[in-house]
Formats: sequence, C-alpha cells, structure tokens
Amino acid sequence: MKQLLQYIRDGKTIIADVPAPLVRPGTALIQTAVSLVSAGTERMVVEFAEKNLLDKARSRPDLVRQILDKAGREGILPTIEATFNRLDQPMTLGYSSAGTVMAVGEGLKGFNINDRVACAGGGYAVHAEYAIVPQNLLAVLPPQVDFELASFATLGAIAMHGFRLAHPQIGERVAIIGMGLLGLLAANIVRAAGCPLLGIDLNAGRVQMAKQMGFECILPGEADSTGRVFTHGRGFDIVLICADTHTNDPIELAGVLARDRGQVVAVGAVGLNIPRKIYYEKEINFQVSRSYGPGRYDSNYEDKGLDYPLGFVRWTEGRNLEAFVELLANHQVNVKPLITHRFPIDQAPAAYDLITGKTREPFLGVLITYPQKELDRSNERIENSSIANDPSHTKTGQLVLGVLGAGNYASAMFLPTVKKIGGISLKGIASGSGLTARHASQRYGFAYASSSDEEIINDSEINVIAVLTRHHLHARQIIASLQRGKHVFCEKPLAINKAELSEIASALSVQSAPILMVGFNRRYAPMAIQLKEFMSGVKEPFVAQYRINAGYIPLNHWLQDPNQGGGRIIGEGCHFVDLLTFLAGACPVTVSAQAIPDEGRYCQDNVCLTLSFPNGSIGSILYLANGDKSVPKERLEIFCGGQVGILDDFRSLELVKNGNRKIYRSNLSQDKGHRNAWQTFLNAVKNGNPAPIPYEQLFGVTQTTFLAKEALTSHEQVMIPVFCK
Repeated sequence: MKQLLQYIRDGKTIIADVPAPLVRPGTALIQTAVSLVSAGTERMVVEFAEKNLLDKARSRPDLVRQILDKAGREGILPTIEATFNRLDQPMTLGYSSAGTVMAVGEGLKGFNINDRVACAGGGYAVHAEYAIVPQNLLAVLPPQVDFELASFATLGAIAMHGFRLAHPQIGERVAIIGMGLLGLLAANIVRAAGCPLLGIDLNAGRVQMAKQMGFECILPGEADSTGRVFTHGRGFDIVLICADTHTNDPIELAGVLARDRGQVVAVGAVGLNIPRKIYYEKEINFQVSRSYGPGRYDSNYEDKGLDYPLGFVRWTEGRNLEAFVELLANHQVNVKPLITHRFPIDQAPAAYDLITGKTREPFLGVLITYPQKELDRSNERIENSSIANDPSHTKTGQLVLGVLGAGNYASAMFLPTVKKIGGISLKGIASGSGLTARHASQRYGFAYASSSDEEIINDSEINVIAVLTRHHLHARQIIASLQRGKHVFCEKPLAINKAELSEIASALSVQSAPILMVGFNRRYAPMAIQLKEFMSGVKEPFVAQYRINAGYIPLNHWLQDPNQGGGRIIGEGCHFVDLLTFLAGACPVTVSAQAIPDEGRYCQDNVCLTLSFPNGSIGSILYLANGDKSVPKERLEIFCGGQVGILDDFRSLELVKNGNRKIYRSNLSQDKGHRNAWQTFLNAVKNGNPAPIPYEQLFGVTQTTFLAKEALTSHEQVMIPVFCK
C-alpha cells in the first residue's frame, strides 16, 4: 500500500510502498477514502524536520539535554549512533480520515465489514491506503455524510471539545479568535448550538470567507469597539482562541473581549503568557483545551477500547467524534466551503509544500484522496527487489534470518549488531504496522518486509528467527518457530507468565529441538566475564549488591501492563537476575521482595529483591524508578573472600585484592555484551553446540521473576523450585 512518510533527519516527505497492516483485537482495518491534512500540527512537524541539525537543537533544548546526559552515562559513540538512528526513523503523518471497514478484529463491537466510518487518532488515522483504528476512535457514518465531509470529524471534535469546556448556555455571546480551519469549524458548532458569535482574524481573506459562510467577522483592530456593540457593553461570555501563533496577542485580546468572570479557552497553539492585570480584574476563567476530549492520551481508552461510563463522562473523545458526524448529517455544520485543495495520494507531498507556504497559495481544508480497490493481501509483503531476486542471497546450508519486530531495540541495537558480525543471510522482517519493517528492510538489506509474523515463521528458507516484539507475543512466536524447526533468539523476557513458560518447555522437550536463546547479554559483557574470572579462585559465597537506576516510566506505558509487558520486574528485571545467576553459576533458590508504596505514581517498580543461591551466596537487586536519569544506570558491588569487585555501568571495572587496586575503563562506549551474545548464539547454531545459556538457567531466571512478583504480595521469602523441562 502507499503511505505518506516524513523523515526527521533530512526533512523529506515521501510516498512509500509499505506492507498493509493486519487487523488486531479491538481494531478495524480501514480502507482509507479521504484524509485531512492538519495545517497546524502537521505543518509544525514538517517545518521542524526541514531544519538543519543546529536549528533542530536550538528549537528543542530539552532533547539536547537528554542527549548530553546519555553521552555522559553511556559514552559518546553509542549516543551518536542512537541519536542518528532515531532521526533516521520515518514518521507517520495524519490523524483525521474516513473510509470503509475491510476487516474487524476480535472483540470489536458496533462495527461491521463494509461500514463507512470516520477515523481519528495520531498513529491510527494516518495518510495511508489502509489503517488500523481501535474501537473508540471510530464513528459510523450515516448515508448522507460522504467521505470528504467525514474526514473533518477529528478536527471538528477538537473544536467541539473546546466549546464544551466553556459550558455554554443558550444566548451567550461567543468570540472566536482565529478563523482558520479550526476556527471556522468552531464557528459552525457555536452557530449550531444557538449562540451568537463574532469571528476575528488577521487575514482579510479569511474574514471575507467567514462572512460568505454567514458569520460576522472582523479584523483585530475592530474587535474592541465591535465587541462592545455586539455584547451590549457586557463583554463576551466565551472567547475561544483558535489561532496558531507563537505570540501572546490572542491571549491579551481575549482578556480585553471577555466579560467579568467570562470563559477563555485556548483551543489552538498560542503563547500562554497570561497578562495578570486584566485577567485578575475580571477574574477570568482560563483553560487550555486538550485535543478532542476525555480519553485522549489514555492508552486504556484509545488503544484498548475501554470506554468511560456515560453517566460520569458524557462527552468523551469518541462521543465528540460521533456528535460532529451527527451535525454533518443534519446539515447543521457545512464543511464543503472549507475544502480548497485535493491531492491524490501519489501527489501528497505537494500538500506539504502548500501548508508550509512554499507555494505562497492560500488554503484551508486540504484533502488527500485514495483509490478505492479490492484489498490485495499481497500488500502485506514488500520485496527489496535487488536482493530478493538475487539467487545467491540464500545458499543451501547457509543460516537465514527472519526477524519479528522492528522497533527501537531492533533498529538501534540488534540489527546493527547482526550487520557488523555477518555470517547470516537476511531474508525477511515483519512488524505489526509494516512501516518499521519496510524501513529496516531497506536499511539493513532484508529480501522483503512484511506485516505478518506468520509469513516469516512459515518461510521455508528461514532457519533462524529473532523475536523482538512486545513481550506478550514472545511465547506464541517462540513456540510457533520451534515447532517449525527454527532456531530462536528472543530478546528478553522469555515469557510473562507460568503457563507460557510451561508451553515453551514442552516445545523444547521434543527430540532434536532447535536451539533457543534469550538475549541476556550482560553475562557476555567483557567486564562481567572479567569480574567472574576475578572471583573464580575464591571458594566461599559472595555478597552482591546490584543497583539499577531504571528511571520513571508512566503508568500507562505498555511495559507496565501485566498482560502486554508483564511489568518491569518480569520485563527488565530478568536481566539483573541473570547476571547474578551467571556470577553464581546457578539459579537462585529463594527470593524475597519489598517495594516502597506506589502512591499513585509507581507500579511496584521501586523494589528490593534478595536472592539466595545454592552455595550460600546472597544477591540484592535494587531496581529503582525514583531516581535521576543523569546518574549512571547500573552499579554492581560484589564482596567475596577478601576481594571486592565494582562494575560501574559497564564503563569501568574496579578489582581490589590484598590492597592492590586495578581499574579498567571504557571511555568512549559501553559494552553490555550484545555483540558477544549474538556471536555465541550463531556459533552454537552453526557448529551444533548446546544452547549457549543452559536451559535450567533460562527458565530458572524467568521463573524467579514470576516468584519475585508473588513475594511482593506475600511479603514472605519464596522457595524457587528447580525448573524441569
């Protein structure tokens, strides 16, 4: 399928062939008919992308600070690589569209195949021939609403939510500052609500257009005098700021126009330096409108389809979308006069030349249109023809790699490592959206990109699978790959619950099962190996303290979801349990755990785990989300038989024995063992060696994280049984 993409690194806006996405539970696959270009949000993205690196840095000093902190923690070289990798990733554009439902996912309610719908949401209602849109970001269209009208529904919902925040009453006077696309939609809504309104805009052409649509509209210089007449000297009950400007002028003008204790709502992106004198004297109620209503930025609502009870939240994001569609159906809102340009998807980059002012042409509603044709499921795969058609690309007996998942870890760490080491042919890569798979395919030289993990797993030429997807998919993809005789390298964790772990063990129990490895890379880090060798001559148990300054992530982050990420102890804590297991040479036999109170901010991610090992060694893991990210992430101190080893964030290793101190440093970069881990896995597969990490340790470490979660609840030490396949 064709999709519009924006590259942040060089500012290019292109039309790319991308694998068509596959429908997921709670979503619908939409064949897009029309999408609306946002002259505000999308223009800002494109203009930022077109800046050179220096201007990008000047405009986002917050990101520069993050980069400098990362360089201080992890070294200059990996920071440069990570930064350019992030800049190289293509961005999707678009958040307001309309089309036809082509497939429905499990659990989707109220929508059927062939339904005509309005679609909303950044990352969902994108400028592409096909899109995956979840339950609460869809609204069914009545017959009298065509696709062009419906493509305005998201922006209409934004205007509607801003108006609702002012709690309007019949007969109240409303002023709208900024009569661009958003302002004219707001004006239509205000008129439909029966409130007299006055529009104000700097652009004489837009003032004239508003008048042609039946609205009273003036230039800012006339606002004070006309406003007094319009409101009989009382001032406006409601002022909606729909302008798009960095200046503070709209805020100041709103204060002048509003009545005593009036309502001012900032719907557009404007300066927010509120002048105290006039807002204080009138006791004006000021509010910023957050997009298109309750539910916005709530992953439970938007991604998982969990609606708010109507009795408590009358107008959600989705219900605002439906309400605007109803206004369109009843002819209470007319958006046809707002359409100034239409571009077919093949010519969509020209729309961005328009909205960024390159053509110096006036515009309002800019639409992108799409051909309506039968869904071709071959679009799930995009071939890299120069490689796919090369018969020497895969040879008999050669290792051939298929990759599931093409997110940040894949592009920033795994695929660069695979490329540097070589020794394996790159056949196919898949991701749910298809977009990241396409980008990785072209960048790293895969024969094809797909949106279907089954296509990769079922490819008869592929004999090695790398599982780099979100955690809840790991077990299913591992089992399917093993059952088809493919060796598997899985980025942690192995599984997120006991049932999945048992199923994986069953898949490995068959005779001549392929090799399975989890990316517990820290045990392959040169400094970790050196630390183990240093302690190897001592026979008595060790005591280790491992502090991880993991950093805060929001409660709605997918990793915090027990059904998707497994939580941070299972999803990331397994790394640290594994490193202590490596140093001890055996899995823990007991685990106890304590966490500080979450207090509505955390999710059991400020934890102290205490592990005991068969030889009496004790390891303490402090996994913390409440620190400062400028402090290095990991510090391991281990005491044993008169010796001390201190591993500081894989940048330095201090070894102390008999008063002698040796310090080893890596100044330019960290080496957490990713390269060595992958090389060891490849060697095992090539040479028919046993699994690089003993299965009792792979499964034992994973099981320990499960029981650590139980220990947090029971507040008791938990025995860890030996895991038997």
